[in-house]
Amino acid sequence: MWRPAQGNDYIASHDVPGSGVLPVLPALGELLPGGLARGSVVAAGRWGLLCLALAAGASVAGAWCAVAGVPQLGVSAAAGVGLDPARLLLVPDPGTAWPQVVASLLDGCELVLLRPPGRAPAAVRRRLEAVLRRCGGVLVVAGDWDGAQARLLVTRQEWAGIEPGHGRLRARRVLVVADGRGAAARPRTRWLWLPGPDGSVGPADQTVMEMRDTG
Repeated sequence: MWRPAQGNDYIASHDVPGSGVLPVLPALGELLPGGLARGSVVAAGRWGLLCLALAAGASVAGAWCAVAGVPQLGVSAAAGVGLDPARLLLVPDPGTAWPQVVASLLDGCELVLLRPPGRAPAAVRRRLEAVLRRCGGVLVVAGDWDGAQARLLVTRQEWAGIEPGHGRLRARRVLVVADGRGAAARPRTRWLWLPGPDGSVGPADQTVMEMRDTG
């Protein structure tokens, strides 16, 4: 993890509980049994709240996290999902040198959330995967990543809170499908609130809850 020291220096530290995995939010526990394996890549499809939710569990546990390539992301939005702003690094636009930037972030952060500018070439993937194995971090990719150990995709979504012709969108219910390689090869599905009526991430029933706008 990066911990600020004097001046512009940073001290690396790795003290998140659990030697082999990073924790995930309880709502994601059935999709990622055991958590996020250190040294692995998790592909999460297009950029969205699911990507932040995947990082939130580690952040809550005290991990330093970084987000690269998402210029529209603000600290308040990340905090709303559960990430600790005091342990969060934002690199809005890493530019054409993004592989080098991500490698540097992985040297100091347990988890890096990346939205690459395009499909990563094989040589870039191999280099960053080698850094992951050496540092024991987790790379969450908003997009595709050939060879990712785990993949999660939102395959269906339903908004709640509006009635015919009026009302406000108050919550989004999504169906998330997870699969991957090895022990994670068997597909798993889960309905989640992303976000729920209170803005949090949580499990959702299979039947859509009707939420009327009382304001």
